[in-house]
Amino acid sequence: MSVDADRSALAARDCLAEAAREAGALALGYFRLGAATSADVQSKFGGSPVTAADLAVDALLKRRLADAFPDAGWLSEETADDAERLKRRALLIVDPIDGTRAFVAGDPRWAVSVALVVDGRPVAGVVHAPALDETYAAARGAGAELNGAAIAVPTSIDRSHLRAVGPKSVLQAMGAKLGAAMEIAPRVPSLAYRLCMAARGTIHLAVAAENSHDWDIAAADLLLEEAGARLVGASGERLVYNRPHIRRRALLAAPDALAPQLLEAFRAATGA
Repeated sequence: MSVDADRSALAARDCLAEAAREAGALALGYFRLGAATSADVQSKFGGSPVTAADLAVDALLKRRLADAFPDAGWLSEETADDAERLKRRALLIVDPIDGTRAFVAGDPRWAVSVALVVDGRPVAGVVHAPALDETYAAARGAGAELNGAAIAVPTSIDRSHLRAVGPKSVLQAMGAKLGAAMEIAPRVPSLAYRLCMAARGTIHLAVAAENSHDWDIAAADLLLEEAGARLVGASGERLVYNRPHIRRRALLAAPDALAPQLLEAFRAATGA
């Protein structure tokens, strides 16, 4: 299956969702709710954990998606980056298990994140949280869904009281700048899942600290856009993918209706 003009975003979304569910089922075989994983755990350079489950899921997704999208490049947290991807119009961006520390500890808030990017922007994206039985999926121009039901950010928001997730110091500074009470939700281990919370309206905004990677955010970026929100840096511009550098500065996920005010407060709070 080639990535070209006749490849619909909906078909791509459904293909990603099928692969993500299969990958999630594989990961669940190693997961123990409330207890340590059965998978072998090692430390990567820098100290972050990687498990046999991460590697098995990565291999499954690469095999399935390379067959489905042979023209696309590949970028994954668990695969060595290859600059050859920069020559491709299309790119698959994958985090086999986003929230590995949670997975290892038996916390269900982890996810498989998969996106198809074409010409620098996601056209299909899926964030599948197997242990929570939640699948978020989006296709460009076709909206965002949770378990097949449409999701969108609220159309009416009380700007004096905002629910948020992210670094406490940044959010408190934003609240002070806005003159709003900032209700800060407990930290969620998976960044992709945190951003999905904003897409479905569980929270009003989310802040990602500096040093997130493209595999953490690409799928959720499209989910936010299709739900009526946006994921941006200090410039306020939509993010562009398939660049040499995959590490990001601090990011803001916000409803379109509140984005100008929240972005101003975000810049002040982060010194951007």
